[in-house]
Amino acid sequence: MDSKTIQMPREVHIGPNVINDTGKISKDLKLPGEPLVVTGNRTLKIGGQLVYDSLEDAGFNPEIIQIKNATPRDVESVESKLSENSFALGVGGGKVIDVAKLAATNKKSYFISIPTTASHDGIASPMASIKNSKESVSLKAQAPMALIADSEILKNAPFRFLASGCADIVSNYTAVKDWRLAKRLQNENFSESAAALSIMSAKLIIQSADSIKEGLELSSRLVAKMLFSSGMAISIAGSSRPASGSEHLFSHALDQIAKKPALHGEQCGIGTIMMMKLYGGNWKCIRDSLKRMKAPTTAEEIGIDKDEIIEALTIAHTIRPDRYTILGDRGISPDAARRLAIDTGVI
Repeated sequence: MDSKTIQMPREVHIGPNVINDTGKISKDLKLPGEPLVVTGNRTLKIGGQLVYDSLEDAGFNPEIIQIKNATPRDVESVESKLSENSFALGVGGGKVIDVAKLAATNKKSYFISIPTTASHDGIASPMASIKNSKESVSLKAQAPMALIADSEILKNAPFRFLASGCADIVSNYTAVKDWRLAKRLQNENFSESAAALSIMSAKLIIQSADSIKEGLELSSRLVAKMLFSSGMAISIAGSSRPASGSEHLFSHALDQIAKKPALHGEQCGIGTIMMMKLYGGNWKCIRDSLKRMKAPTTAEEIGIDKDEIIEALTIAHTIRPDRYTILGDRGISPDAARRLAIDTGVI
């Protein structure tokens, strides 16, 4: 019988002010060597300094490195500060966490994820998105040794990020549909447990849509928990399949062609509306749920041109040819793409 290793965080801390316990948590985990705090210019003030101080109070001699983007060069700069006898803490948004995660993986060091926004499920998954030119590449990485999600910090971030995280979770619906389709048509490996966990996360966030409110700590805590669950589905599957399908291909296509791409989760949410329509599913329920969460449902709301939406739909199937989805091998024609976007109210 084939065996498979499933990587998951050893500890998960989600709640108000848990960031102040970072030093104690790191001590309890008995991580080797000294910590490297990976953060950005803004997130240093939001959470990076708090992490540094907590580590210092616990007896560590931490070091800080600030990054600007999520490029191979940024990964290399973090790697240069790491060794097998040290560990990394990513304190920031998706770019910071992905860079720290991949750098730690490459150096065989441990990694702790400390998000300052709850905008996508990469906070706990064994995947990292790195941008090479305008193209984002999803790479396998090790799962975090621990997740420390301070719901007070997440609450204080712009609400747009929280709504984006909600939309990223909702997109699990079409991602799993695509995965099942690939199982039927391409005999792709499929995990019922990973799919069930992914759909459960999406259902719970939709059922709680009216509870997602700006400035409410309980809202940020709920979204963080669902993002964690979605990340765990990815760990169980061993790929991003449970949380990334045709709607993500559409988002990645927008990243390449749009003059000013929106947040990842925002684009995926809008993609989910259209892909659910292609499946003949209840796309109006998806749209209305996103609206209740204050997540965007139209191109205008995210500042994307109508023509960019149509072009992204037509090229989405080329983004990852190995990933079979409802878009098939030939994709969707410009006329069909326009009709789809108009019928769903996206444009």
